[in-house]
Amino acid sequence: MNANPDRNLAVRAFWEQEPCGTNMRVTGEAEPLSREWFETVERNRYLQEPMIHAAAQFTRHRGKRLLEIGVGAGTDHLQWARAGCECHGVDLTDAAIETTRARLALYGFTSSLQRLDAETLPFDDSSFDLVWSWGVIHHAEHPERIVAEIRRVLAPGGEFRGMFYKRRSLAVLKEWIKHALLAGRPFRSFADVLAHHFESPGTKAYTMREMRAMFAAWREVTIEAAMTPYDYQHLPAFLAGWLPDALGSFIVVRALK
Repeated sequence: MNANPDRNLAVRAFWEQEPCGTNMRVTGEAEPLSREWFETVERNRYLQEPMIHAAAQFTRHRGKRLLEIGVGAGTDHLQWARAGCECHGVDLTDAAIETTRARLALYGFTSSLQRLDAETLPFDDSSFDLVWSWGVIHHAEHPERIVAEIRRVLAPGGEFRGMFYKRRSLAVLKEWIKHALLAGRPFRSFADVLAHHFESPGTKAYTMREMRAMFAAWREVTIEAAMTPYDYQHLPAFLAGWLPDALGSFIVVRALK
């Protein structure tokens, strides 16, 4: 049982308003759920986060039984379907499930989609070859429970691929400057600022050491920091190519069971 069910309800309420990446600042005047609307969402996602393709390697997993945790607007889920995976997806919100189902239908694909809290997955042990979750698990009340559930439902030799937010990063530093330093509250921690001012309530981010600890039970783990446009936004353009990935706000994880 969750220690704070109200927190999960608040997270769900936040994302029910609109799946990640579907704000009108992105979609403009496009009709919601139209082909133009979805393709605008897709272009923006992979423009802002081009490392997704390298992290997922969509086309290398044909025929695998895939579970995506946090399907959002269905953009990555469509790539897995196109790649020939047997697709399953879960999300905390009805909005994401309905949006993803509509996205797949436009291109003639289907997936087994369920609205649920991924801290308890309704699948048997060893049910999947691959689990994908990009920028989702850190919004949960208990991310470590989701990681444990992922390991449980993966078959031996199966793999997890995904991304978590990194706490010691330029993007988080800028949020701290805005909401702590300039707000006259310099003693607020990065974690506190993230939990109260970054996307849904209770958003978490990790150090590299904390991420390694979360995946300590896994057989083989690769953990890498990644620089993003969110980190160098508002900085001089010439700095973009010089900033090291160690200052980036994404932690990209690949882990084998």
